Amino acid sequence: QVQLVESGGGLVQPGGSLKLSCAASGGIFPFATMAWYRQSPAKQRELVASISTSDNTNYADSVKGRFTISRDNAKNTVYLQMNSLEPEDTAVYYCHADLHVLGDYWGEGTLVNVSS
Repeated sequence: QVQLVESGGGLVQPGGSLKLSCAASGGIFPFATMAWYRQSPAKQRELVASISTSDNTNYADSVKGRFTISRDNAKNTVYLQMNSLEPEDTAVYYCHADLHVLGDYWGEGTLVNVSS
């Protein structure tokens, strides 16, 4: 059974840092493009960053230079290091696994609140 479990969210002041983790079970991790999405009230869910099975990365323009996505295949875990956080980064962050023709999976999300 595939499961994605996010952790690492919380309250942080503007300019601060957080590191999100997403642990994948079910044997899919080595074959999946992994990504982080976020959704804030009154906004559609948007792609934040993705990383392919060959470690190619892609970032939303709004987070380039501040966020870094990485993966550890030995631990079946994908990370999102978030630096220089801004109030506009406040959202629920979701982990996503894309197995292409085999389907995709979502985590339940973790809340990041950037506020003074």
